[in-house]
Amino acid sequence: MRGVVELGIRNEGAKMARPLSKIAPEWWDYTTLPADLLQEVARLTVKDIEKLGRHGFRIVMYDDLREFFLAEALEYIDAWRQATADQPAGICGPVGPTEQLPLVAQLVNSLEIDLRHAHFWGMDEWYLDGKEVGEDHPLSFARADRELCFDRIRPELRMPTGNQHFPKADATAYIKSYAGVRCVTMQGGQGEIKHWAFNDPPKREGRYKDEPPTAADYRKLTTRVVDLHPLTVVQNARTSGGGNIPSVPAKAISVGPTETWKAERVSIWHPGWHDNPFGMRLTTFMISKGIADPCVPMSLLAEHPNVQFSFYRPGIGTCEAEMH
Repeated sequence: MRGVVELGIRNEGAKMARPLSKIAPEWWDYTTLPADLLQEVARLTVKDIEKLGRHGFRIVMYDDLREFFLAEALEYIDAWRQATADQPAGICGPVGPTEQLPLVAQLVNSLEIDLRHAHFWGMDEWYLDGKEVGEDHPLSFARADRELCFDRIRPELRMPTGNQHFPKADATAYIKSYAGVRCVTMQGGQGEIKHWAFNDPPKREGRYKDEPPTAADYRKLTTRVVDLHPLTVVQNARTSGGGNIPSVPAKAISVGPTETWKAERVSIWHPGWHDNPFGMRLTTFMISKGIADPCVPMSLLAEHPNVQFSFYRPGIGTCEAEMH
């Protein structure tokens, strides 16, 4: 496996204080990284990004948005077709993006794929009032998966409900569900705080008051209830609630790095509107160069042996200053 760099700010062998976050000073996040790294990332062109692939890290570009989401949907089909009675298999998938989900149902129906031995794991769910939100909550991820995908599949082809695993506040059963079942692919998007699922950066408190956790420490986390970075709350209000920040819970349940590393492949999809041009560049660069830092949680995938980033090329954009 490619060597991984633990990012630190050093002067003659001694650690120096990292800057406070420009977004939320009580949190760690990507704005606490060294300025020279951030400046180098901002200069990357689309052609530069295309060249950042390496062994274990594949970069795929799409110029047509329909092809992009069809390819994303086909990852479900590829995983489910590998499932047998002796070797059940499945995919862990997100709500965000969601455009692929109706296509998945259409493909299952058209190709008549029997899902009796297939599995699905939801990546995350909102946490409110001491428990996971019910499917009657307007932002429920489980409900979105069912309405956009599973309920659209013909009854005789449908996956048994016992093979559909959605994270709950008590994550014991969810964590155990990865045992004995191949997770062929863990698919996701990238949030503005550079997370997959809700693996946000940690708060700047307690043992992490002066320094963030190491990549090794972060990698030990399992599916759990998490506090959400303020930027994550703002983003979800913008994309799913018309900007109504009070409607978005401040906590969620997220699949952990431990479960992520049980997936044979991690596949991240960048249509260009979940994260911004700078964020897409930052995580691609850090994974390519083997720089793992929990302030950029997605960068921990530098340590996973099989990662793919898929981009909608017109959505990559530029980091050049542009006044509107």
